[in-house]
Amino acid sequence: MIRHSWNLTPKAAIALQQRYAPLVREKPLGGPVTTIAGVDCAATEDGRTIIAAAVLCSAASMEVIAVASERRPCTFPYVPGLLSFREAPAVIEAIRRLPCRPDLLMCDGQGRAHPRGLGLACHVGLWLGIPAIGVAKSRLCGTHAPVGLRRGCRRQLRYRGQTVGAVLRTRSNVKPLYVSVGHLISLEEAVAWTLRCARHVRLPEPTRRAHQVVARLKPSAGE
Repeated sequence: MIRHSWNLTPKAAIALQQRYAPLVREKPLGGPVTTIAGVDCAATEDGRTIIAAAVLCSAASMEVIAVASERRPCTFPYVPGLLSFREAPAVIEAIRRLPCRPDLLMCDGQGRAHPRGLGLACHVGLWLGIPAIGVAKSRLCGTHAPVGLRRGCRRQLRYRGQTVGAVLRTRSNVKPLYVSVGHLISLEEAVAWTLRCARHVRLPEPTRRAHQVVARLKPSAGE
């Protein structure tokens, strides 16, 4: 696990990413997965507050077991590639508010598929010492070959000569997702769990549910 101050400049945050990225462990899961927590977050319209949600689901049925949320002042500027320093404090606290520690964490964001190898899923996974997957809706770095149109088709996502993730079609004829290791899981397992959790729609059920919670909690414009 890692610990650091969240009161940082962007330059200091980049230095921390470079320091902590080598600590990410890409390895097979160390035990069974019975619960999965999906997390998502968003800033309020004025950019002053981050709202995070964590939804704990049964790994077998995808039924929701518990929901937790957290609102925190936004103390870090919006800088592409440094979003975890803006979002992770609220996400971590939302996870801690769940009634039990999840066996697997699924983040709506990047894992190792990040220019410095430390996206939100890596940052939170390292902080909590929990196996984590990054499941992003868009690509932050890397290149890949065309992906087949059928559910389950995948391609390697490559960046600077290394495989940093997979481009995965979770629903036929729908845009793929960008899956990468956050911590303490293999890429093959990350892909398999993403497919298993995305049963009828593009997004995995745990992160889809978390997104719905955030949308309900986020004030509408003008409120």
